[in-house]
Amino acid sequence: MRVNGKHFRTLWLAADGRSINIIDQTRLPAEFWVVRLEHLAEVVAAIRAMQVRGAPLIGVTAAYGICLALADDPSDKALRTAYDQLLATRPTAVNLRWALDRMATAISATAVDDRVGTAYALAAKLAEDDVATCEQIGVHGERMLRTLWDQKGTRQPLQLLTHCNAGWLATIDWGTALAAVYRAHDGGLPIHVWVDETRPRNQGYLTSWELAQHGVPHTVIVDNAGGLLMRQGKVDLCVVGTDRTARNGDVANKIGTYLKALAAHDNSVPFYAAVPSMSIDWDLANGDDIPIEERDPGEVHSLPGIAAHNPGFDVTPARLVTGLITERGVCAASEPGLLELFPEQGAG
Repeated sequence: MRVNGKHFRTLWLAADGRSINIIDQTRLPAEFWVVRLEHLAEVVAAIRAMQVRGAPLIGVTAAYGICLALADDPSDKALRTAYDQLLATRPTAVNLRWALDRMATAISATAVDDRVGTAYALAAKLAEDDVATCEQIGVHGERMLRTLWDQKGTRQPLQLLTHCNAGWLATIDWGTALAAVYRAHDGGLPIHVWVDETRPRNQGYLTSWELAQHGVPHTVIVDNAGGLLMRQGKVDLCVVGTDRTARNGDVANKIGTYLKALAAHDNSVPFYAAVPSMSIDWDLANGDDIPIEERDPGEVHSLPGIAAHNPGFDVTPARLVTGLITERGVCAASEPGLLELFPEQGAG
């Protein structure tokens, strides 16, 4: 997407054809900074420190971490070590495990001398697949936004509220929830986005930075203002991303999402989640078993003698979710709804 009018992705292969370049998201929005990762340990550190973040981007970054590990040592032992180290970085985002499993399966079936080439080719494919997936989520999401705007029956902008960052910074390009916003804005639909700060790491400012780069009207609000805005009739819909969605439609997303869904339900505001199929955990019947990442309490505060608890995610029950926006269309947040779009997951 756009940075000062120039197209960027969040991750790309460096000129040496081996290492990768990433946008250091811990420096945004104050500073746009590109970092080169040359070794597995650097990829592990970048994911843990949230220099790269967002479930889809984490998955592709981990795939390239496998590539870098095999470039140093293509043995089975090196593959297993890289897999384990990368898997341990972020427990909630299912894309991480999905990408690592794809890489490990393909590489294990490849002769040692061919593994590096196989790894880089597959990582590049996962990146391109993510872009295509997000673009299609944008297509279906834009159609849904236009329908809601038509139903609104005025010429006033459609008022959308989002939580955390589900834009192109969380993917390779386009984003999930924000892909629909970008397409709608570019297509002339009047739209305004209420942007939650999303404490404690303030990922909402990444959303604000993205939207500003693209010229989308928006306003940053504190996390707890959303309920008031909904009661005042200033929010037409909520759209969030997801780090893992269970088979029944329960959605795990950044901490605070559940509260937004409750407020939306109480005020009859539609609540949607943008869900790439790679983020659906078909092995989980519901969201109760989704692991919730516990992050450093120091992200909350550094006051001496005062304890802090810092869960990174919460789970929004499917009953509070109006619909799931996937690359195959929009469906009900339920197992039957998902299976209508992904019937192959119902086999067996």
